[in-house]
Amino acid sequence: MHGKGFLILMLCFVALGAAAQDSTKTSLVYLEHSQTLSFDEQRLPDAQILRGDVRFRHDSVIMYCDSAYFFEKENSLHAFGHVHMVQGDTLEGFGDVLFYNGNTKLARLRRHVRLIHQKTTLTTDSLNYDRKKNIAYYFSGGMIEDSLNTLTSRWGQYTPDNHQAIFRDEVKLVNPKFVLTADTLGYNTETYQSDIVGPTTILYDEETTILSTNGWYNTQTELSMLLDRSRIIHVDGITLTGDTIYYDKANGYGRSLGNIESTDSTNHMTLYGNVSEVWEDGGRGYVTDSAMLLDWSDSTAFTYMHADTLWTEEISYPIFTLKMRDSLLVDSVMVAQNPDTIWRDTTYQQLRAFWHVRVFRNDIQAVCDSARYHGRDSLLTLFGMPICWNEDNQMSADQIDIYFKNETVDYMHGVGNALAVKREGFSEFNQLAGKEMLAYVKDGDVYLVDVKGNAETIFYPREDDGSYVGVNRTQSSFVKMYMQNRQIDHVVFTTATTGVMIPIDQALPEETKLSGFFWAEAERPLRPADIFLYPPRTERPSAVAISASADDEEEEELPAITSGNKRRNNQMRNNR
Repeated sequence: MHGKGFLILMLCFVALGAAAQDSTKTSLVYLEHSQTLSFDEQRLPDAQILRGDVRFRHDSVIMYCDSAYFFEKENSLHAFGHVHMVQGDTLEGFGDVLFYNGNTKLARLRRHVRLIHQKTTLTTDSLNYDRKKNIAYYFSGGMIEDSLNTLTSRWGQYTPDNHQAIFRDEVKLVNPKFVLTADTLGYNTETYQSDIVGPTTILYDEETTILSTNGWYNTQTELSMLLDRSRIIHVDGITLTGDTIYYDKANGYGRSLGNIESTDSTNHMTLYGNVSEVWEDGGRGYVTDSAMLLDWSDSTAFTYMHADTLWTEEISYPIFTLKMRDSLLVDSVMVAQNPDTIWRDTTYQQLRAFWHVRVFRNDIQAVCDSARYHGRDSLLTLFGMPICWNEDNQMSADQIDIYFKNETVDYMHGVGNALAVKREGFSEFNQLAGKEMLAYVKDGDVYLVDVKGNAETIFYPREDDGSYVGVNRTQSSFVKMYMQNRQIDHVVFTTATTGVMIPIDQALPEETKLSGFFWAEAERPLRPADIFLYPPRTERPSAVAISASADDEEEEELPAITSGNKRRNNQMRNNR
């Protein structure tokens, strides 16, 4: 039994070897039809000269032509005139000339060449078709057309088995909606997907441009995955760059990952981060993971803003105008409802920042929990324990509005528990507090602070020699403090003002600070990189409300509390 088993095994190996040899055996080219057959021993001694309705067969391929040279010993042929190759029921080739080798199964079609595979047509002047590998390629310019796109290039390759094509040199894909140009491109005629493997540009209706060197783009679904720092450029001036971009052009949706830059050249802003999503309908989108906004509208003072998440969207609001009542132009129902007005929407950009908001400009710095910027009003609003700094001045409130004019800070408006602090010495701080406060800025410096409602002040007036006179405390309905050269020039109070001057050596610690005083210099970003730091928030004491003697009194400019004003200083001492 053992010997028989070994013999059977050997016979199996022999059978397999014979089958392998048979599979590699060269098949012959057969002449099936010709109207005439002749020979020319002098010019073509090895050729059969065939004319009229010539037909050859090789395996599953049928070849037609007007005339041919058949080299039977070499198992090859040269066909001329109305060449037509048919392979199965899915592939056809046409041309003026065919050189075919049955041993290598290589067909070379020349002049006015067409290769048709199902819904795909390849047109060129010179085409080689390798039947062993089932690959067709051209090398002197060609075009592939399917039901959706037309592709041209200097060199191209097409594989009917998987409908995959590769193009090189001067590649151009034309779609009814866009034009794609590239140096190298892969394309599938069944899925309509383009494989981006080199510098590629997609110009979409002259409104959107896609630049990429790696990824894929489906020309039917308009879905794409763009890699390696690809860019999407919109005609409205918005450009998106990222390591990875998933883009659904048909639905106006994009998701980006890694080193994202979204630039709005119209509004001179750039968003940075590592994760973002965009919905083109409504101009909505967000960026997170090291999110930062760079506002470069003011070339002298760039604005850097960081938050956990930055969200932007277009806000629409109606504009109403009078219209002529014309039944030919408007719907009758609309006329009945509002016969004398028409309305249209206009939009502006709104930016919202959430959690750990930090802002740096050369002229102003800020921290808060959340923020909102209205493009319509050029207004930045800070929420959640906001603090602003300008030079040596600190301003805080329940809410702070920063108004911009001509791309620079115009004024700041603090609402609720407003407090302004300016450091004078090691432990000396000038302080203003009230219900609301406005700080006006010119050339980057605060020149006027206006406190309205329950105003309190603490100042450190100086003598002419620079020494402190004492600690001046006042209560008033309104206070205006004028600044010059970053120093207090004079102060305007209401007539209903109470105050006291305390000598420096007699002032108790609690008399040198307002009830809501705090100093948060440790939170302040001093340079752009500091916006990514997270120092702990400074604890704020609860301010005690102070009732002014007369909130509605008119303001009256009293002698200012300034350096060297001894008469006013003495008056305050007497009031004490």
